[in-house]
Amino acid sequence: MKNGLITLMLLIITAAAFSQTDIKGNITDERNEPLEAASIYLNNTTLGTVSDEKGNFSLKVKKGNYDLVISYIGYKTKYIKINTNKKIDFLNIQLILDDNVLDEVVLKKTDYNLKWKNNLYTFKKLFLGRTMLASKCKILNPKVLHFNFDKKTATLSAVAEEPLKIKHDGLGYLISYDLVSFSLKGNSLKYVGYTKFEDLKGGKSKQKRWKKNRLKAYNGSVMHFVRSLRTKKLKKEGFVVNQFRRFINNEKPSKLKIRAARELVKKHRIVGSNKKTLSSSKELDDAIAFLQSSKLLKFKDSLYKKNVSYRNMIAKSKGEILLYFSDFLNITYLNEVEEVNYPSKDHENPSNGQISNITLLGKYAVLDPSGAIVNPFNVFVEGYWGFESFANMLPTDYQPIKD
Repeated sequence: MKNGLITLMLLIITAAAFSQTDIKGNITDERNEPLEAASIYLNNTTLGTVSDEKGNFSLKVKKGNYDLVISYIGYKTKYIKINTNKKIDFLNIQLILDDNVLDEVVLKKTDYNLKWKNNLYTFKKLFLGRTMLASKCKILNPKVLHFNFDKKTATLSAVAEEPLKIKHDGLGYLISYDLVSFSLKGNSLKYVGYTKFEDLKGGKSKQKRWKKNRLKAYNGSVMHFVRSLRTKKLKKEGFVVNQFRRFINNEKPSKLKIRAARELVKKHRIVGSNKKTLSSSKELDDAIAFLQSSKLLKFKDSLYKKNVSYRNMIAKSKGEILLYFSDFLNITYLNEVEEVNYPSKDHENPSNGQISNITLLGKYAVLDPSGAIVNPFNVFVEGYWGFESFANMLPTDYQPIKD
């Protein structure tokens, strides 16, 4: 983890935004009997349908790359990668009975006691986030969650026996989230899942509030940045991008020296820099100085390029636009300020916008027209984007409507 901020890496499989096509198919069980009312949707979008009495379905979508999700109660969920830029054959999909949705041992061990409630609190805080919008999210079926803490690896994991149902009264969505994996090790969080968005019903005042909140969630987001980068409209959309290198801070003392200094401080009954003895030896003064310098950050950042050009951020290959750069990008969104509850917010010296950093973990990342990163595990984000979590996510078919 860098700079003490939780890094969120999410599996977001994307939708494009050009001409439309149809995805057609048939859903059956293992005996080839049709399954009526099976749920079919495109991951992380509002686009979905259900099968008819013959198991048939048709879904009109825009051209692009998708993850088609097919689910039915009591059967294993199926995921199919779809590229509608190519001709799509009729899909014959057979679902298999799921006799062991979860390990029975895990289910039997679950006791909805204080420990479970504490784990649920941690899960909601990290999964939904700590933004103002997170307070508007409610998990309607929390008891489908089961937690396990591995003492050897100090890892908290979570599984769900069925998709989480989340009512988001801040953005106006009813969300179904099929949790694939969730793990927290130290301050490093990683979760993967499939998301279906449905619009909530509400009067004019609610619709107006949801429209406003959706636009606010979009502004400055990763989706907004990716769309602006692809269309080369970063400056127009309010983004400033600089480039920096990161070095190990050699001024920070080693763990061994810090431990020795603490032992010396403890021996002479000195806490921090407050002396409880009359001792003023250089050795003790050095120990105190070490403890003060131990608060320094592990890394130092060195800015070397302002207003990075597009050719130094993106590349093209086989019709795809790639995020491709060296070192780190520092991205400031100027049109909105950070939330007051942002943990790294300096109230005395507020920033001029929302500041995030991004670096590549792989050689490149594919940027989808929808504004999503096709291979999100190839990037590492921190800063404000690390603060914004699931509660600030929008479906990839969202389009901002400005008054």
